[in-house]
Amino acid sequence: MSSTDLPEVTGAVLPKVSAVRVEEGERLRQVGLPGLTLTVRSRPPSREGLPPALYVHGLGGSSQNWSALMPLLADTVDGEALDLPGFGDSPPPDDGDYSVTAHARAVIRHLDAAGRGPVHLIGNSLGGAVSTRVAAARPDLVRTLTLVSPALPELRIQRSAVPTGLLALPGMGALLGRLARDLTAEQRTRGVLGLCYGDPARVSPEALRNAVEEMERRMALPYFWDAMVRSARGIVDAYTLGGQHGLWRQAGRVLAPTLLVYGGRDRLVGYRMARRAAVAFRGSRLLTLPDAGHVAMMEYPDEVAAAVRELLADAGETLPPVSRRSTGSAAATADEVSPADGAGDPSQGS
Repeated sequence: MSSTDLPEVTGAVLPKVSAVRVEEGERLRQVGLPGLTLTVRSRPPSREGLPPALYVHGLGGSSQNWSALMPLLADTVDGEALDLPGFGDSPPPDDGDYSVTAHARAVIRHLDAAGRGPVHLIGNSLGGAVSTRVAAARPDLVRTLTLVSPALPELRIQRSAVPTGLLALPGMGALLGRLARDLTAEQRTRGVLGLCYGDPARVSPEALRNAVEEMERRMALPYFWDAMVRSARGIVDAYTLGGQHGLWRQAGRVLAPTLLVYGGRDRLVGYRMARRAAVAFRGSRLLTLPDAGHVAMMEYPDEVAAAVRELLADAGETLPPVSRRSTGSAAATADEVSPADGAGDPSQGS
């Protein structure tokens, strides 16, 4: 390990931190696997016999990122959300491997051990890249695939996404950690919301308080920056892979019916990438939300839930009638969910 790397924290005695927030109706449990412990958030389905679903969060996120969407689909799927290793309430992996492949391996190992596959797999950002790799490598585990702003390689990175990429550089994690100490938890939280939301004003005061509490909890973890930096490096490394291991090549091998969700105000994943993704994932469908940012499932959960329902219905799942609530501007501006072959070019709105 070079002097610019973060110290290894795997196996260290961790300080006591505040408990992870659990919304009403949710449950947390820990799953022990060799060299790996995963925290799983679940919500009981509205009835027995619903098909299983698994939600995978993005860089710096956790299973809490799905708490708005999960109840909307509780009458459609039997859903669980993972905390990837080193995030949420999952401790670091014993081997310190935070590559996209390692995260995908953790998802596969969980599904194999639980015997829940095939599942409706839903991923955001880093979780979208991880889910793509899972669907390509283990098609037997994936019924349908939903990707919300997936972190797939871009040749022309948005300027606002550069700081996230800089995390991968040696020494940057320690530097950002020192700089962050001068900010309050609320200042850090507002910065993250400004980066991830199309309109941070949509975040309610209660949701902001909860987010600040979660930020305080995460910053108390000695491995927080280590997990962030190593996962960011994993994304950069995945972007540079070519051949059969390249993410775009793997996207072309996905057999599961696929839904792609992109936000027009996404500052981390280019809105223009929606067209390339729609071509890469064969027979996919595309939902564009012009007012959404990087976490559409948190900003516009009703629209995303409706699109997932339609995907599952067309995939042959038996579903209850769709019940949608109006959520303001998104309902009026969102493109209709349709096969990607006929979708409009979202780059015209970027």
